[in-house]
Order: sequence, then C-alpha cells, then structure tokens
Amino acid sequence: MLRTLLAPRLVALHLLVIGVLVSFTFLGRWQLGVFEASGGPRRAPDPAPVAVTELTRVGQHVGGTAISRRVTATGTYDAANQLLVADRVADVAAPGGRAARGSGFWLLTPLRLADGTVVPVVRGWVPAAADPATAVPEGTVTVTGRLRPAEQTDDVMRSGNLPRGQVATVSTAELINVWPDARVRDGFVVATAQEPPSRVTPVAVSAPTEGGGFTWRNLAYALQWWIFALFAVYMWFHFVRDALRGQREREREAPQPAEPAAPVEA
Repeated sequence: MLRTLLAPRLVALHLLVIGVLVSFTFLGRWQLGVFEASGGPRRAPDPAPVAVTELTRVGQHVGGTAISRRVTATGTYDAANQLLVADRVADVAAPGGRAARGSGFWLLTPLRLADGTVVPVVRGWVPAAADPATAVPEGTVTVTGRLRPAEQTDDVMRSGNLPRGQVATVSTAELINVWPDARVRDGFVVATAQEPPSRVTPVAVSAPTEGGGFTWRNLAYALQWWIFALFAVYMWFHFVRDALRGQREREREAPQPAEPAAPVEA
C-alpha cells in the first residue's frame, strides 16, 4: 500500500491537494476578514463647523448627530472658575523624539457667550497643575472644536476627595453645582483651535463615526472557498481509494508461481 501511495502520480496529487487546501483556506479567511470589517464603525460625513448655540441648550442633553460635530464659540473665559480634570492621559514627547503616554490634567474653562450662557471648554492638557500653560487668556476668544456629551457622573464622589479646583469628570450635573451662578449649556467642547492661539497641548478627539452594514456577500464567498477545500479533500480521498483498490485487484489477478512437483518414489 505504501508503494502505491508514494507512486509519482499520487505524490503529485498529494502536493496539489495540499496547495489547494492552503490557498482556499487563506482565501476564505480573507473574505471572512472583509465581512467582519464591513460591520465596524466608519467615518461619517464631517460637516463644516456651526455655532455651538445651534446644537446645545441649557437643560437639554446633547446627543444624536450633535456628538463630535465641529462647532465654534466666541466669548470670554472665566479664569476664576477654571477647573482641572484629574487623571487624564495624553501623548507627549519623550526623549529621543518618541511619543509616550503621560498622565496629567485637562484644562476645563467656562466660556461665557454673548447671551450670558456658559459653554464648558476643554482648552487642552497639561502635565502638572502648576504648569504655566494653565494661564487663561484675557479678552474675547474664538474657539473651534468638537462637541462632546457630558461624561457619566460615577466619579462625583471621588471629585470630593480631590484638591480644590479639581474634578474627576466633565459632568454637566456637577458643573451646575460648581458654577452655581452660571447658566451652563449641556455637554462640552474639546478645543482643536483657538484665536488667539493657545499654548496648551491639544486633546485628541475623534471625528464622528457611523455604523457600517455587514456585506453578507463576502461571508458567502468565504463559505464557498471552504466548501471547495472540502470538495478537494473528498476528490483526493476517492482517487486514493480507487488507486489502492485497483492495486489490490491487480495483485489478486496476477498469476501465482507454480509449486514444485513432489519427487516420485521408486
């Protein structure tokens, strides 16, 4: 049997089937990867900036398509009520020009608009509370950034354990109590640009995304490639079985050598 399996014709068949299995398996996995990627979030259209007053209200939650929209706001910063949001991480420059992750603070400054309402603005990130960049610019500023919804208030209790002037989250419910004399609009703006320019490290904020729909056609292609691989194994099995069966039949039909005649006694 081993001689039959190692015959040149069957060896070529073995190698061909191995190549087919490897190729079809990878092709199926590739199509499956395309199918999985199609269901992930993808970048949504990013319209031009609009005034923050068009998307936020006092006492009305920010949500839906307003999240991560680019907005502009013009007003004056309230330096006396600036807060530091503790334990925030940002990419900072490390020795050798490499990027590293550093823990520090967000600068959360109330921006008072012309109508008297206040928009919380994350002006940027600083590594320490005493960093000179925490200084608030005077006069009228124009901020461009992305609108974010208020953060969850699970850490409000922890904010009470922080030093004065620091909070754990950017929560509208908490800011209403911290800034009692202000009419605070919901959500907050993460600044990406400012006039006059700011010296703080910008906080990265992602563009809006939308859910993608699965491309079921690619899943069908993956299944087809794997079915073809199984069919190749099935055909290989039949070819090998037929070859072994034929070899056994030829061995049975081959003439047997004649036995020597017994000697005749005198």
